[in-house]
Amino acid sequence: MAPRPPLVALKNVRLQDGQRPLFDGVDIAVEPRTRAALVGRNGAGKSTLMKMVMGLIEPDAGDRSVQAGVRFAYVAQEPVITGETLLDYAASGDAERWTAEAWLATFGLDPEKPAMNLSGGEIRRAALAKAFAEEPDLLLLDEPTNHLDILAIELLEEELLQARFSVLVVSHDRAFLNRVTQSCHWLEGRRVRTLNKGFAAFDEWAGKVLEEEAQSLQRLTRTIERETETFYRSITARRTRNEGRARSLDALRADRSERLKDVPRELNLGVDSGSTSGKLVADLKGVSKSFGDRPVIKPFTTRVIRGDRLAIVGPNGAGKTTLVKILLGQLAPDEGTVKLGANLEPVYLDQSREGLRSDMTLWDALTPGGGDSILVRGVSKHVAAYAKDFLFQEGQLRQPISTLSGGERNRLLLARALAKPANMLVLDEPTNDLDMDTLDKLEELLESYDGTLILVSHDRDFVDRLATSTIAMNGRGDIVETPGGWTDFIRQNPGFLKPGANPRPQDKEAAQRAAAAPAPAAAATPKKPGKLTFKDAHRLKELEGLLASLPDDIARHDATLSDPGLYARDRKAFDRATANADRARALLAAAEEEWLELEARREALAGA
Repeated sequence: MAPRPPLVALKNVRLQDGQRPLFDGVDIAVEPRTRAALVGRNGAGKSTLMKMVMGLIEPDAGDRSVQAGVRFAYVAQEPVITGETLLDYAASGDAERWTAEAWLATFGLDPEKPAMNLSGGEIRRAALAKAFAEEPDLLLLDEPTNHLDILAIELLEEELLQARFSVLVVSHDRAFLNRVTQSCHWLEGRRVRTLNKGFAAFDEWAGKVLEEEAQSLQRLTRTIERETETFYRSITARRTRNEGRARSLDALRADRSERLKDVPRELNLGVDSGSTSGKLVADLKGVSKSFGDRPVIKPFTTRVIRGDRLAIVGPNGAGKTTLVKILLGQLAPDEGTVKLGANLEPVYLDQSREGLRSDMTLWDALTPGGGDSILVRGVSKHVAAYAKDFLFQEGQLRQPISTLSGGERNRLLLARALAKPANMLVLDEPTNDLDMDTLDKLEELLESYDGTLILVSHDRDFVDRLATSTIAMNGRGDIVETPGGWTDFIRQNPGFLKPGANPRPQDKEAAQRAAAAPAPAAAATPKKPGKLTFKDAHRLKELEGLLASLPDDIARHDATLSDPGLYARDRKAFDRATANADRARALLAAAEEEWLELEARREALAGA
């Protein structure tokens, strides 16, 4: 059977962006009823290339061909919702109102909801509903999973798998791309390479391509060295210049220079875990929280130990941020107790990008106190040098934040957060808008981080790679905690996040067998719960008192030591305060260890 002609194709396309071309000889074709990924680093031009595929941007050179009558739909990285209601917006293109209404309902939106004051997830779902309602031949999606919760992402996956149209998608979500794509277009070094396999095969293929190109660059370098030596030896010997060889050598050097310009700069991430926190980070017992008559957290007990990597997952609005604030001591529960560990130095990366005003410059954001330097993990560094570590050009420092892309704004948030020493990192949706190379660097950094990590994320692959424990919230107040990442959670709790699901799923066959089994002749006398000895119970109370008082003692000694003139004025007082602070910290660490042992023993006896 003859191959089907592409819906749209770009041939040898070139687009200038400043002094250097953004694209130079790009070829890409989108076949009918195919689902393709467009992969590349932030700033490589993926969004621009998608607009060129749609015909919204004209190339400086090359050809664009498109089948007659092809209909396009496009979901931008940051959609703008217009109209009075969501239905007005969804039907503002080529869609019938009843079709738009149906797709809004599919994506869980009220068609009559006003099209203003929407959350990020609602904006994304509305844009997707509008695009699906237009019944395109080719749907182009730019970071479609940003701000979507896991249930909405899975719904989008199902709809794309059943769709009869073609899809070209830019996304950082590996699990999403693994499931929906059949081919990959890789934008790297101003041109596109195509892999006729799904994204699951991309990493291995891309690694081989990069290795081959590195070897080619090494061969070119050796050729230049050899030709240079031969060229100057011939000059020395004959005192005559071989102009042909000189032009050839210049061409080789120019080729190598251009190739080196296309070698992307590496993100330079670092983190300082600061002073060691106590072994206990947080202990929650019977914690609950409601807003009005809606329970967000039903009685929940957990313990976070130093070095844990805890993921919190669930639908938007399930209460994940509420739980984080309770864990940080920023929000009091309605019931239950929260015990926070000693010497915690948390840094919180908020998904709302709070603190970044659109009118402030990148320089202002990195130096909120003014000046031209920033304290990076205890060392002063010029703001331009630190910004360069996060791939910002010096010319961007005085530009307003409103001109930055989503990925650049997220890198800026990382730059601000990682400058501070922190023995506890709280990252709320850190993967939004980041490209995969930046994600890989962030994962490497967090894997080697020896502090405590709390991660709120809808990125299933990211959670799988990092989490040692996963807390899932279903939005009805029910919470389960599972060792491991997303895959471990979903295997042990199938259906937990689905609306109306049993909060504690059970094996149906086992339940049926238990119901059909004859009742025992006589019930065994239940074993009474055990309890600590009087001595241990008394010691546990003493330790709780120490855990409450010692942090205040440490703070008092540190306040004494904060006097800059104390050492010169009264060396003995300085030494005494230092010794007292060190002694109090040692006592606190020992008290935490002993408390954890006794508390674990008490819990084991109570459950016996």
